[in-house]
Amino acid sequence: MGSKRQSESVAAADVSSLRRFNRYFTRRIGALDDRYLGQDRPLGEARLLFEIDQVGQVGQVGEAGEIGGGGQGGASLRELRARLGLDAGYLSRMVKALEGQGLVRVGVHGGDSRVRVAELTPAGRAEVEEQNRRADALAEGLLRGLSPAQRGELTDALGAARRLLRLAAIRVEAVDGGSADARTCLDAYAADIDERFPEGYDPATLVRPEEVSGDSGVLLVAYEEERPVGCGALRTLGPGVGEIKHVWVHRGARRLGLARRLLGELERAAAERALGVVRLDTHASLTEAQAMYRACGYTAIPRYNDDVYGAHFFEKRLPARRP
Repeated sequence: MGSKRQSESVAAADVSSLRRFNRYFTRRIGALDDRYLGQDRPLGEARLLFEIDQVGQVGQVGEAGEIGGGGQGGASLRELRARLGLDAGYLSRMVKALEGQGLVRVGVHGGDSRVRVAELTPAGRAEVEEQNRRADALAEGLLRGLSPAQRGELTDALGAARRLLRLAAIRVEAVDGGSADARTCLDAYAADIDERFPEGYDPATLVRPEEVSGDSGVLLVAYEEERPVGCGALRTLGPGVGEIKHVWVHRGARRLGLARRLLGELERAAAERALGVVRLDTHASLTEAQAMYRACGYTAIPRYNDDVYGAHFFEKRLPARRP
């Protein structure tokens, strides 16, 4: 599914605009300087120190609800590779350099001796504090030339850009319905729903692996920084008719537009299987889901199944596939 989405054409003007912004911003904040923020290290090492500090502080849920964390005051090298998108060898060399400067110490995770964890030393924490002070001063200097209204406009624009770039970086893949990632997501879905439904939720009603595998259907998992953060399932009800089930997004990845993206990917999967109609049901308490389905072109229909949790039933006719 991810490869199909990536193959969709992107306007050259959009590519040029993003690259132009990147060039301006990296120059303006001094990212190209080998002494970032006037400290005796390049941006890569400075960012690594910052991430070790951040992961150590936030544990399992990162900044602004992002997924991740090493916990126990340090950051696993695996976590750092995912957060920074670095090659394992390059990351290892940077960690060793910082270790040699007395800024980082590396050990093993208390619960798993196979996991290596990087932690800031007192000198490393002092450097990050100074780095944050200088970065705040740089940002304040950039904003000082704007009026309060213009600062608000910029803040809103940056928030939108960050949200959309997070969404763009998430990949959606079809996985085996019985795989560990599939069951992790479905179990998390069931736990979330159990909290919201007044009557609770019986996980025995989740789709079975064989219903969402092979010709019978598909189970999609969304990954952010190599972690599953969402899912959705499609199963075949009958000739030309499919059913969408269990669209779920981790609370740390909500408000990005990921649920709509998963829904669109499931509709594409249905079209690829020559399913011209997709149906779904939802609980009375899930008002936000009902609003999303209506906004995405679903119309209300009479009950079509015996789902004890279903109160609202929807259907959408999909456009015929191009030959």
